[in-house]
Amino acid sequence: MKVITETIPVSTKGNADIIDITGQARERLDKSGLSDGMVHFFVSGSTAAITTTEYEPGLIEDLPEALERIAPSGSDYHHDATWGDGNGHSHVRASFLGPGLGVPFANGRMALGTWQQIIVIDMDNRSRKREIIMQMMGI
Repeated sequence: MKVITETIPVSTKGNADIIDITGQARERLDKSGLSDGMVHFFVSGSTAAITTTEYEPGLIEDLPEALERIAPSGSDYHHDATWGDGNGHSHVRASFLGPGLGVPFANGRMALGTWQQIIVIDMDNRSRKREIIMQMMGI
């Protein structure tokens, strides 16, 4: 088995900015020469998350609205009282979705559904530069 690690740099606007990284991930998998295995994605930082969805305008609006209902930005958070940075809601939101995602691949193609894309959601209250670690394991 071979292991290849790549990174995907992402610049975000913060505030539940959603970035589709599917194309960049496919390019890196193609370049790897691997045919069958697993790819794991990990976003560094405690105020961002990675998941899958259909990357379309309605959902791009729905996801931030749902996150606002789950962990409202205007609420009091102990994190904010401790650090004074106003991003307690960002940490809570990111914790619900998580920093990692595993996707199997076969015949050089990720096993994503027809309308399924890999997205990074930056929930911090300011713009950020993020690095997505993409580790491909396979043959």
